[in-house]
Amino acid sequence: MDFSGFQIAFQAVAPVFVLIGIGLVIRARHLLTDEELKRVNGMVFQIFFFIMLFYSTYTTNIRQTFQPRLIAFALCSLAVIYIVPFLLVPRFEPSDKRRGAMIQAIYRSNFVLLGIPLIANLFGEENIAVTTMMVAVVVPIYNVLGVMTLEIFRGGKVAPLTLMRNVFKNPMIQGAIVGALFLIIGIPVPEIVMKPLRQVTAATSPIALIILGASFHLGSTATHMKQLVTCVVSRLIIIPGVVLSSAALLGFRGVEFATLIGIFASPCAVAGFAMAQQMDSDAELAGNCVVFTTAFSCLTLFGWIVLFHTLDVL
Repeated sequence: MDFSGFQIAFQAVAPVFVLIGIGLVIRARHLLTDEELKRVNGMVFQIFFFIMLFYSTYTTNIRQTFQPRLIAFALCSLAVIYIVPFLLVPRFEPSDKRRGAMIQAIYRSNFVLLGIPLIANLFGEENIAVTTMMVAVVVPIYNVLGVMTLEIFRGGKVAPLTLMRNVFKNPMIQGAIVGALFLIIGIPVPEIVMKPLRQVTAATSPIALIILGASFHLGSTATHMKQLVTCVVSRLIIIPGVVLSSAALLGFRGVEFATLIGIFASPCAVAGFAMAQQMDSDAELAGNCVVFTTAFSCLTLFGWIVLFHTLDVL
């Protein structure tokens, strides 16, 4: 039996969850308070992610990384996995608060925190330019749909200007835009500056994963077990099964296919929990979706990688 697929999957998945495990140890030993974790997480989000996206965009080769076919497939797939739960969830869930939280948990993945490190483990840090390019495509859509969904299901009005402002306030989008401007205009950045930016970029994902582990809260699941199971199964099994199978049949391979794994097979986004808190949705359900999909994704991601490596797609 060929165990190379298992070895590749283990090498890709294990480092991600070791870092999350370090965060769990930090939490168990009470080394950081919730307030301190919130501040550190804010620093990583506001500064580190900005630098990572700036550096990745600025150092990229546009001709090699711009993949219109990949972008078109990802956008079409994202549209489907948003519209279907938007239509179906209200049919069996009577609570508006839970409707918004469920729809967001199903369509919105933790692509940046878990997807990018996973692909870096598979192909190396030097080969993730295509993946970071997709951040600039996917993250704004996640934010727009998230605000729109939670606003609709709390009975509010969706203001286009507010949506656009929220999108452009995202540090990842700002970093990608500034990096693109520097690249297109040809503004040189000296090596004495690039070196620390490169070091911060390398540290961003590990620190973010450690903070993710340290921030885990296990809330009560008794009151929303059916909703939680629906979100976990949809996020980790149904959506990846449909989207990745379609991508394989359409001929996506290598780092492009791995990028799709990062987008469509990674667990629920941590940002979805924060947004649910801020917009009067079911924050407890949203938080449990993050916890349980992240925990089970160590098995499902491993399984998807093994399966598609066996099929010579990865």
